[in-house]
Parts: sequence; structure tokens; C-alpha cells
Amino acid sequence: MSDAEVKPAVHEWFGGAVRVLFVHAHPDDETITTGGTLAALAEAGLEPLLVTLTRGEQGEVVPGPLEAMAAAHGLAVVRQNELKNALAMLGLERHVFLGVPPARAADLEPTIYEDSGMSWLPDGRAGASENASADSLTTVPAVESLTDLLAVANDSGAGAIVSYDDGGGYGHPDHVHAHCIARAVAMALQLPFWEIVSGDVADIGADTNADTVADTAVEAHDISPWYERKQAALRTHTTQLSVDGDDIVHVGGQRHPIGRVERFRRVDDPLR
Repeated sequence: MSDAEVKPAVHEWFGGAVRVLFVHAHPDDETITTGGTLAALAEAGLEPLLVTLTRGEQGEVVPGPLEAMAAAHGLAVVRQNELKNALAMLGLERHVFLGVPPARAADLEPTIYEDSGMSWLPDGRAGASENASADSLTTVPAVESLTDLLAVANDSGAGAIVSYDDGGGYGHPDHVHAHCIARAVAMALQLPFWEIVSGDVADIGADTNADTVADTAVEAHDISPWYERKQAALRTHTTQLSVDGDDIVHVGGQRHPIGRVERFRRVDDPLR
């Protein structure tokens, strides 16, 4: 597919916004849920910016030789390298970790927000972990991460902000926190906020023509032209998942298809 064929449709995504800011909790989240969209926006010259909130220190590791590597070097270091390689596969050049300039409030020393961890609840969703450190994203006063995200959103000239829904997709505390601060920043800067549609609605096939699903307006991105890039990026996150054909297999054994359609819902706050 040529640039002439790709760019017109992609330029209409997110209401035609340029420099869309994506807020993700851990390395690999960006590719699993928004990898094709990021690749498309980058290829179209729309300069998407990814802010990753933590380095995924609390993630489990796929059993095997990678466990020794993560133990020797530290999982945070390994996952940072995996993310770097994934972004290269997606063609994404603009990325920063929260707490590091330009994603740090003025006059504050750089900081690291650590992964808060999670535990599985009886209903199958994720909940808080008892092992969250004093430096974890959800333990540090929320005003700090909020101010950092506000700084980078304002300075980067973001035209819209994308993050998880208010349940964090599957409940992980860091995902819920990402939603809260991303939505608050969007409201403060009067920017459109788009939540990632996950679950059964997101898995509806690419041949769906309806603009609404379950009575809710949803913008569907057919990322088929960038599917191979997304698949290649997923393969770089080797400590967290494996790619089996067209499926993702997570460290816990959960399996689901690699999405060829990525869906987003615009959420308008009452004060906007």
C-alpha cells in the first residue's frame, strides 16, 4: 500500500488530531493494544508520542533462559531494551518514560515510577498487589505523576490523548492510574480523550462496517497494512509473551488473537 493510499484515512483518525499522546502503563502494553495504530500514525508523519509510566519491574517472566537474563540484569533493564526494539519495529521515534524530561515537571529531578504489581481476583480481573513499593506508580502521591504528564502533554503540543478505560482494561492498578491521570490532563488542556476499547468489542472482525458497537460510538482502525509490524514488535517482548501464529500467548498461558482492528472510544467530560 502506497503513502497516497494510506495517509488520507489515517489522517482522519482521532478526529484528525496531530501528535496524539498515548499513555501506557508498562512496556508491551503499547504494542498489544495500540501497536498498529502507532505504526500507522508514525508512517503518515503524524508524530505520535508514547509515554510509558513504568518499566514493568513486577512483571512475570516467560519460563526458560530469559529468567536468568532478567535476574542477572534486572527485569527493568531487559524490558526497556525490549521496548526500544518494539518501537523500532513500529517506526515510532517519539517516546519517553514518565518522570524523565520532557515528561517531568519543571525544576524537579528525574524520577522512576515503579511497577505497582497486581494480583488476580476471584472474578478474573486484576487488583492491587501487597508488594507495591514506596516508589510505585500508585503509591507515590498522584499529583506528582499527574503534573509530569501534564508537562509533557503541554510541551509536546499533543492534539489528543489516548489511554485505557476507567477499569484499566482488565483492572491492573497501573492501568487504572494511567486512565485517571491521562483523562485529567486531557480535561485540563481541553483535549479530546480517547479510551482503548478492549475485550469482546475490540475483537469484532475487521469486516465490521458499523461505526457503533453496543450502542456506543467507536472509532475502528483497520491496521491490516501494519499487522506485520505489530506482530514483529510483539515478538520483541520476549520476557512477557510469545507469538504463536496469529495469537499472543502471555506468560500465564492466556491466549488471544493479535488484533487486526484497534478500537477507540471518544469520552467527553461534562465540563468540556
